[in-house]
Amino acid sequence: MAKNNLKNIGILGGSFDPPHKGHLFISRKSLRLFKLEKIIWAITKKNPFKKKPLFTLNKRKKMCLKMIQGNQKICLRHYEHKLQSKTSFSLVNYLKKINKCRIFFIMGADNLINFHKWRNYKELLKISKIIVFSRKGFNTKAKKSVIMKTLNKKNIIFINNLKINISSTHLRNKIINGS
Repeated sequence: MAKNNLKNIGILGGSFDPPHKGHLFISRKSLRLFKLEKIIWAITKKNPFKKKPLFTLNKRKKMCLKMIQGNQKICLRHYEHKLQSKTSFSLVNYLKKINKCRIFFIMGADNLINFHKWRNYKELLKISKIIVFSRKGFNTKAKKSVIMKTLNKKNIIFINNLKINISSTHLRNKIINGS
């Protein structure tokens, strides 16, 4: 298959604890901007950089499915059991092999700050395009991150000026504090 005929697939990975309209917004925006065939919400049991999830994996799956209902180009998948790995690199490598596709790995600016701590981050950057959506309070730090200072940035695409100001962390704190 010629490289020009490869499908473009997006991956939005995370614990989705809980999922929110920001996830849906950046998914829809990515579909349009990058002419993606589909976006996979790759849900994980636990984010390795965070404490225990507030909601169980099954509850988070149900919430995600409800949120993406009616979006034929967005699907929810859990791959950790199949891959015997929790790394984004393993997931992207696996999907590239079975789908013969180009991968667009979608994240918020807050995740780019610690991207250099991810296992196989250099390899992940080589085998996928990284789409970084701006996040209020994180953009400057992300653009000055280790990744942006040390690596070839040709596979990192910043999407700026979005008016989404929501995060799973903020929602969890509201739930825990009852506000």
